[in-house]
Amino acid sequence: MKQASRKLTIRKILFYTLVIVLTFVIVVPFLWMLLLSFKSDNEIVNMPLSWPESFRFDNYARAFEVLDFPLMYRNTFIVVVFTQIFSLLFTFMSSFAISRMTFKNGRTPDRFYMYFLLGLAVPVYILIFPIYRMNIIFDTLDTYLGLIIPYIALSVSFNTLLFVGFLRGFPKEIEEAAVMDGCGLYRLCLTVVAPIMKSVFVTVTIFNVIYVWNEFPLAVTFISDTSKYTISLMASMFKGKYSIDYSGIDAASVMIIIPQLVFYAIFQKYIISGMTEGAVKG
Repeated sequence: MKQASRKLTIRKILFYTLVIVLTFVIVVPFLWMLLLSFKSDNEIVNMPLSWPESFRFDNYARAFEVLDFPLMYRNTFIVVVFTQIFSLLFTFMSSFAISRMTFKNGRTPDRFYMYFLLGLAVPVYILIFPIYRMNIIFDTLDTYLGLIIPYIALSVSFNTLLFVGFLRGFPKEIEEAAVMDGCGLYRLCLTVVAPIMKSVFVTVTIFNVIYVWNEFPLAVTFISDTSKYTISLMASMFKGKYSIDYSGIDAASVMIIIPQLVFYAIFQKYIISGMTEGAVKG
């Protein structure tokens, strides 16, 4: 009993130590950025670790003057909405097919599944040039479509991971009972399966929204028209040809992150339940 209790105590100590370390790694950079947002450019460059000589709230006032928030939020909203609609529709249908369709070769569903998951191993940076060339060919540079299509493609792997993980653990008896009651395929998906997957849908949507909100490499490469700028390009507005407004960048970065923290705090319970239900099974 004493040995078991000692092992449990050691595990608790290790667990809480890990939690403290992870919290420190996540929270400290944000607090440091928040502190920098109240400094002058000279303080940021020469005394980055010191306390601000005076809290410069004019950095935030300047950020509001430079940035067109209504325009950027509108652009981001358009990209997010269309990305989510089509990515959820496509990946739900493909995941349902992988989990439920019967193939002559029993390994075919797993092969499709692994094919979709390969996207998780591909860094987005090596895709920039091929996608850029495709945007030139189809004349979609500086358009919403030039961002929406790549974002849909990049969301497929993560969506499939959670959707298939949930559907493989979902009791087929419920679907069979619905089919015996005369429920067709589309009605089965919309009225039986989809409502039960609500938490997984919410989780996928939250992660995809946050990804589009933060995504910078593709946006800065494909969008040069400031009227199409999304939220993630806010900080780049403070970079001139010969100088950089560091305090403006920090203030803008804080304004980008805070809405995400509020968004995450509100939907935290859905994220936890969705990740749990969508965990890979079997």
